[in-house]
Amino acid sequence: MPEPAGNTTPDMDVAQVLDLVTAAWRSRALYAAVTLEVPDLIAEGAVTDADIAARTGADPDRIHRLMRLLVALDVFAGGPEGYRLTPASQLLRRDAPGSLRGLCVLYGEEFHRAWDCLVPAIRDGRSGFESAFGRSLHEHLTDQPGAGRKFLDAMNAANESFAAVPHAFDFTAARTVVDVAGGSGLLLSLILRAHPHLHGVLFDRAAMASVAEQQLADCLTADRYTVCSGDMFAALPADADVYVLARVLQDWDDDRGVRLLRRCREAMTPTARLMVVERLVGGPDTDLLPLLWDLHLMVAAGGRERTLPEYRRLLNTAGLRIVRTVPLPLQSSLIVAAPA
Repeated sequence: MPEPAGNTTPDMDVAQVLDLVTAAWRSRALYAAVTLEVPDLIAEGAVTDADIAARTGADPDRIHRLMRLLVALDVFAGGPEGYRLTPASQLLRRDAPGSLRGLCVLYGEEFHRAWDCLVPAIRDGRSGFESAFGRSLHEHLTDQPGAGRKFLDAMNAANESFAAVPHAFDFTAARTVVDVAGGSGLLLSLILRAHPHLHGVLFDRAAMASVAEQQLADCLTADRYTVCSGDMFAALPADADVYVLARVLQDWDDDRGVRLLRRCREAMTPTARLMVVERLVGGPDTDLLPLLWDLHLMVAAGGRERTLPEYRRLLNTAGLRIVRTVPLPLQSSLIVAAPA
């Protein structure tokens, strides 16, 4: 008898399917612990099932069963008489440096609902978010009170690769940098702090620009930056030396992506450069992460991850050419483009 493809056994095949079927339960358990603020409670000294139950108003037995799974997943350590934080759960504390709490909450709430609509998203071409909420993610962020702040908190947590960007490009000859759809201002603040001669312009929708103003004011003097709002698909601040699109093109289909790149090209001088920060599908170190993010972008915003040739086609169509690419952490890349 021939062996099954891949030299597996039926038991191994069943185990693989069960692992896939139950994978979402792990993220739901993590979301429950974060929502109950268990990492913060343990840090404050509530380390037993009884302590955590008393602080959360929960049933001790059910807390025990939740914690038993999360200890098995190495999110926490210890046992019922005394839990301890691991490096993973340290990152889930509300005020921890580089906290991922906001990411866990957003993905456990709005984006979880969007993923429930993956099948409609595949069938009808709308985002899963639109099917779940009756409006696009970008409309939701503009209209729903607090949604923009929640989204930016989560995106800050997911952008560890940003720390490498200020050192991946030579800003020596530049004077002005425009961060298009710059969100909270995290990336722009990192660039400006690393290069004190630069002046930064953050351009985003009004709902986001107000959040960026606060973040930039916390770490920079007022003369170092300008915050302005508008529609990036209509026009951008002109004649800067460097334009930045970081995790922006991934949110849009090709038609809108080309339209945005054309606005960048129209604003650029012949010597200006465009910095595009994105995950690339099909790179030499590609694993599951870019592929998972590609489906996530389908359900969240109707966008997609792209290969380097796909980005080259978008840029060329908009009158831009790739000068070089630089690898960044977490399988991100910096694509530097110039006017064609």
